[in-house]
Parts: sequence; C-alpha cells; structure tokens
Amino acid sequence: MALHDEDLYNLPEEAKDFHRMIVTVMEELEAVDWYNQRAAATKDPQVRAIVEHNRDEEFEHAAMALEWLRRHHSVFDQYLKEFLFSDGHITHADDEHHHGHDHKHGPIDNPQISSTSSDNSLGIKGLNRKGEN
Repeated sequence: MALHDEDLYNLPEEAKDFHRMIVTVMEELEAVDWYNQRAAATKDPQVRAIVEHNRDEEFEHAAMALEWLRRHHSVFDQYLKEFLFSDGHITHADDEHHHGHDHKHGPIDNPQISSTSSDNSLGIKGLNRKGEN
C-alpha cells in the first residue's frame, strides 16, 4: 500500500480502508480509460463490443467503491449529493452553494466579492491565496 508521508503501522484501520478504496477507484477508472481507448481504436466490431463490455464492468466497480467512500466520509457525501444527477451547468451548482457565504464566518456582508471567490480559495476548495487564512 503506497501511503504518502505516513507510517503504515501508525494509521488506524479506518484510514487504511479509506486509502484502499481511493486507490480502487483510481485503478478502476484507469481501466475504464484503457478499455475506452481500445474500443475507440479498433476497427473490429467484435473487439469493440468485448472491450466496451469490460469497460462498463469497470464503471460498476468504480461506482461501488465511490459509494463506499460516500458512506464513510460526510464531506464527500455532501459534495456528491450536491453535484451528481444535477441539471444545468456543473459549476453553477458550486457557484450557488458558495455565493454570498464564507465557510469560516457565515454570510458575507459585502456583496462586492473579489474576482477569485467568496472564500478566497482561488476556486479550489481549501486552498487560500497566499498570506490569507
């Protein structure tokens, strides 16, 4: 298990399982990509059908692992519920969620929000501009 910056033996089992499932999702989606490329590249309809079938099974595996992650992490659950199966532009759901609200201090009093984002994250959750907390 390739864990970053942490001693494998000092981690609780929950953290190890969480890591296992993240790696599983990554591996399954990588397999989806490989099969998808093979299907796109072949001229043989039987080869295409076989690799598309295999690709679709990898989607199933990835979905099961994602569901496990969702059930075991409330923040991931929150974002999946916010973005998955929504209509309209994907980023609009995020804009509506963040518009006029600062996660640390509640609603923003000043409607003149900077051109980055209302939480000073440069559009990346949890990443503040240098010098700001």
